[in-house]
Amino acid sequence: MMHHLSIVYHIKWLCCLLVLVAPIGRISLSMGHKYLPLAFCIWALTCSLLPTSNGLVRIALKKRRLDLESIKTDRVAREEKSREGLRGMPHYLRSSDEAIVTLKNYFGAQYFGQIGIGTPPQNFTVIFDTGSSNLWVPSSKCLFSVACYFHSRYRSSRSRTYKKNGKSCEIKYGSGSIAGFFSQDSVKVAGLIVKDQVFIEATQEGSLTFVLAKFDGILGLGFQEISVGNAVPAWYNMVQQGHVKEEVFSFWLNRDPDAKEGGELVFGGVDPKHFKGDHTYVPVTKKGYWQFEIGDFLLGGHSTGVCEGGCAAIVDSGTSLLVGPTPIVTEINHAIGAQGIVSAECKQVVTQYGDSIWDLLVTGVLPDKVCSQLGICLYDGAQYVSSGIETVIEKGKRNGSLPADELLCTACETAVIWIHNQLRQKGTKDKVLKYVNDLCEKLPSPAGESVIECDSIAERPNIAFTIANKTFNLAPEQYILRTGEGLATVCVSGFMALDIAPPGGPLWILGDVFMGAYHTVFDFGNLRLGFAEAA
Repeated sequence: MMHHLSIVYHIKWLCCLLVLVAPIGRISLSMGHKYLPLAFCIWALTCSLLPTSNGLVRIALKKRRLDLESIKTDRVAREEKSREGLRGMPHYLRSSDEAIVTLKNYFGAQYFGQIGIGTPPQNFTVIFDTGSSNLWVPSSKCLFSVACYFHSRYRSSRSRTYKKNGKSCEIKYGSGSIAGFFSQDSVKVAGLIVKDQVFIEATQEGSLTFVLAKFDGILGLGFQEISVGNAVPAWYNMVQQGHVKEEVFSFWLNRDPDAKEGGELVFGGVDPKHFKGDHTYVPVTKKGYWQFEIGDFLLGGHSTGVCEGGCAAIVDSGTSLLVGPTPIVTEINHAIGAQGIVSAECKQVVTQYGDSIWDLLVTGVLPDKVCSQLGICLYDGAQYVSSGIETVIEKGKRNGSLPADELLCTACETAVIWIHNQLRQKGTKDKVLKYVNDLCEKLPSPAGESVIECDSIAERPNIAFTIANKTFNLAPEQYILRTGEGLATVCVSGFMALDIAPPGGPLWILGDVFMGAYHTVFDFGNLRLGFAEAA
């Protein structure tokens, strides 16, 4: 495609040169008509502006492989970003009513592209993040943050279309924040000029994550409901300014580690070459993130029971991996042979209370009442005192240590989920308690990476989500990520743990591991999401 465009542009300039010199007689043409050079030039110019045969324009970009540091960075970013994502940057060109952004793939963990801000455009590498809604880039006024000096910075004085706003803002993270002020300018995305776009000039970037990141900023594709300062997202303005025919954008993420092209983000429609079969659509249940409901979660064809009644999930292009509740991620890592860490509290609960937990569940006590009846957890009538958004390990890292009773309570809640799942599969008490005790040694590592033996990938089970009563399978080669070559090859689990208490949770975050397997349509006009097997 790049060669085709290059030829057209060379013809354009060549024939324009012919038009200029032919009247002077310096180049003689044997075509037999004095207007032929002009006609030929008009034809070439027209060809350069028309879309290619399939109506889409593409530029092939390089692709880099995954490494363990990128996984750790993604973990830190997920914990730090107040849903202000990590991802994307576009390369642009426009075709009819569809705009194509080709994406680079950084180590299989970050997909990014390029945008331009201002007139003339100042280019920035950004992540296109469906898990946030603001556009922000580093500012030339960012003087005291090291991260700013490693990235492109916006200079308002160099833009003819800049409009001052000046309202200050701050995006808080788990271990730092980004602060700055709002400005307004034209933004170039995939050849489209979005006028009067409000964005954030970041003057403080307080995290090492942004020093090491391969992107300058973030372009959020979430809903305005979660936009800091209630700023109108760039996608909203693309729609309102008539730049797209359909209120739809779609992601195709290329997971082929040897492919040069990282993927494509299509604004205004979909490319049939990006998927197989038909899309399965599901309604957006809550505006903010692209949130919807998933059904049961299957491990090796067996129900885990956790989401039988439905679980909230979001599709987040700003998250590299698949994020889910600690008990289920632990079972997954155990099933796929991933290494983990030992929890002494978990083993204590199984040893001292395993039989009692089993007996209470068998007699019909609801799982969420078991630990309170055993006196391990205090129950205030609405929720356990241990309910929260962090895993035990993450809490311990943040607070240094937790009271023993709270650690035991969390361990009990986790053990109950495991035992209840095994009861549903008709397991015997001895086998179930041994299995649960083994799981106590497979809790996800707080560093984020869970290493797996690469030679055993083919033996691992399929993992599946149920969406709109249809099963979406992930094969081992899709959810186990490989990095390095030869003797340095390392394989890691594509799952990370994050616990969100009811009523908000449990919550699944379907990141690029899922989006790479399934082409994803974000139907803004009809408030729905579509999934189809990626081509």
